[in-house]
Amino acid sequence: MKKKTKPGLKIICLNRKASFNYFFEDLLEAGIVLKGSEIKSIREGKINITDSYAVEKKGEIVLINSHIPTYKQASYSNHSPYDERKLLLNKREINKLIGKMQRDGLTIVPTKMYFKKGKAKVELAVAKGKKIFDKRAVKKTRDWNRDKARYVRKSS
Repeated sequence: MKKKTKPGLKIICLNRKASFNYFFEDLLEAGIVLKGSEIKSIREGKINITDSYAVEKKGEIVLINSHIPTYKQASYSNHSPYDERKLLLNKREINKLIGKMQRDGLTIVPTKMYFKKGKAKVELAVAKGKKIFDKRAVKKTRDWNRDKARYVRKSS
């Protein structure tokens, strides 16, 4: 069954690994500063945010370790794939995130990247890392739900 998305929203990249590794406390949307060759590469659907995270640098939130491969037709004005990319947030949101990161020891993880009205946006999650036993419990319940659905299907 297909998930319904909001009109005008084109999802580019999902970070499914994040929901397995973290408990999400808060979700927020941020713009991202990109160069021309980066946005061209993203429009082709070539981006990976699986291992990326956001940190505070000089009072700004920066996305680190997101991989946007080089755009072949850009020649000399190309970008490097693992650049740090500034996230566009309000000052109030930045201060709130910095406070949560320092005080509570939480992490900022991108969950998905999408186009909204032609602009590239990133959905960020303020998250707390899961322990190994939490991950094991999630796997166990997921397997049980799958088996339960199988039994109901066979019995009817």
